[in-house]
Amino acid sequence: MRWFLGVTLGIVIGLSAYLTSAVVSLSGLVEAARAGDGAGVLARTDTDRLRRSLVDQVVAAYLKQLGRERPIKPLERLAANTYGASVADAMIAKLLTEDNLTSILNKGVIRAGSSGANMGRLTDIDTSMTFKTFQRISIVKPVEFLVLLGQTEKDGGFNMHFERSGWKLSGLVLPEAAVQQLAQELVSSRGTRG
Repeated sequence: MRWFLGVTLGIVIGLSAYLTSAVVSLSGLVEAARAGDGAGVLARTDTDRLRRSLVDQVVAAYLKQLGRERPIKPLERLAANTYGASVADAMIAKLLTEDNLTSILNKGVIRAGSSGANMGRLTDIDTSMTFKTFQRISIVKPVEFLVLLGQTEKDGGFNMHFERSGWKLSGLVLPEAAVQQLAQELVSSRGTRG
């Protein structure tokens, strides 16, 4: 019986520490974005994972736009995943500067080229209301969770991933309108390059 209570207590303490560390890291990211502290936001961001998550979303939306008019040939899909991904990567790299990323999280406005798209604002999350914060969190993997910026994923969200030093921003789940806008920017840049 003591063994069972000890194991149960250990699991409860471990789960509490896990959830507490996630909320503390989330709170630090929210406060850095709210204060406009770009260096603090970047310190709490895994930029490589974040860039890959955005590039994947944009290339998928680009392929979806191409597929509306006609079936996509395997060679076109390969070209989109290589050339398109490199163009999308360059476009996303401009979005992920210290100032731009902080502005996206703070204001919820994504500027790409001449156009912009909106998503929920990270700074609207009040981490002092722990129960409401937990309602926004969905565990994706033991080392990753999704935080919704609205009521559903359609409103946007972001992923936090656990690394050696703690939880870091690792992905933005853009609303469909924002992804389509970025994909359209990719189509436009493809047209200007030939």
